[in-house]
Amino acid sequence: MLCTRRDFLTASATGIIGLPGLAAATPAAAAPALGKAEHVILLWMGGGQSQVDTWDQKRVTKDGRKDPGSAYAGIDTAIPNVQICEHLRQMAPRMDKCVPVRSVHHEVIDEHGAAAYRMHIGRPVSGTIVYPSLASIVSAVKGPGSELMPSYVLMGQRSAGRNPGFLGAEHGPLVVTSTAQGPRGLTRPARIGESRADRRAALLRGLQQDFLAKTGNDSRVAGDIAVAKAGFRLAGPEFMSSFDLENEPADLRNRYGDEFGQRCLLARRLIERGSRFVEVSYDLNFKNGTGWDTHNEGQQSQHVLIESIDTATAALIDDLEQRKLLDKTLIVMMGEFGRPSGFDGGGGRGHQGKAFSVLLAGGGLRTGQAVGVTDDLCEKIVEQPVSVPDLFATILAAVGCDPHETLYAGNRPVPVTDGGVPIPQLFSA
Repeated sequence: MLCTRRDFLTASATGIIGLPGLAAATPAAAAPALGKAEHVILLWMGGGQSQVDTWDQKRVTKDGRKDPGSAYAGIDTAIPNVQICEHLRQMAPRMDKCVPVRSVHHEVIDEHGAAAYRMHIGRPVSGTIVYPSLASIVSAVKGPGSELMPSYVLMGQRSAGRNPGFLGAEHGPLVVTSTAQGPRGLTRPARIGESRADRRAALLRGLQQDFLAKTGNDSRVAGDIAVAKAGFRLAGPEFMSSFDLENEPADLRNRYGDEFGQRCLLARRLIERGSRFVEVSYDLNFKNGTGWDTHNEGQQSQHVLIESIDTATAALIDDLEQRKLLDKTLIVMMGEFGRPSGFDGGGGRGHQGKAFSVLLAGGGLRTGQAVGVTDDLCEKIVEQPVSVPDLFATILAAVGCDPHETLYAGNRPVPVTDGGVPIPQLFSA
């Protein structure tokens, strides 16, 4: 059960003590500055984006083999004294709307699944609690932006780290596999008329209520019923029309670029209509068959991936800004870890969790600054390390959630982050 600020203030004002689901205030925790963003778009760079080839520019390698360093030259940006990769030409002048956080770290290095779980859940796997994803927490904290839209949309592969955990099915993802059409199963077949559909719906409601009563009003069953009801609402035109990308001007669709860009355009259409959290995954088959897992020869075509995200992300920022949605929408670009500045035997890069970059944009943050500093070859963090819980606390604070709040797994209190602290300079005093 979620304890929101509204719940706590209401209980305090009425003098009610010990209400189920309310956590005791934490005296030692200073009240953090909270943002006013309403939506999050997560751009997931599955495989592990190389920070030294994107957002944390280092000296350029001499040979791409034995001499470590960035694979590409750096270019100046709208942030003074901050360079990024030369293939991010469109993003460079837009970095005043961004924050490269260059000192993110965790201890998971060599296993993609475990690291991806960590970057979606924000804490290690537990044997006793199934934790919710960041997206599910945002869905629960913010509530529905529209009853006609899914709160949490995933454009990519569903995995354990993307699930709602103890928050329940109603805060789980609606999975989208194509920008051309909505999820299968939401559209009623033409052979099913209105009266027949009404009879079926009445029968289903009766069965649901009977089963709920037999299970003693189990919260998990109630959550599943809520999801089923939401599915019928999503079959309406408000959600399904989100997929009509052809209704957008051709020049705008072209500015977004390839399939990844079209997913970013769809993400904008979804949050514009009320979705709270949309994850857009950069799939392996978009360009080179390996995605950002650039071992061996994968490194040789990495510039194609970088140019793809450059086009799509620049278009997304411009589009949101033009629609006055950029301050209301936090863009987060991250993967499961980064990559070392050295090269493997095939000229690619391995995995690195001890220092990597996450890009934040918009969201009402104090952008136009870089957070964190790594050493000359990005082997160590030398200034302002940012843990994964700190990153989660920052994202949650941006959308107005106190990162010191408490969730409840049954009767067990669970802090909303694993001790995370928001990055202070990103929030107005």
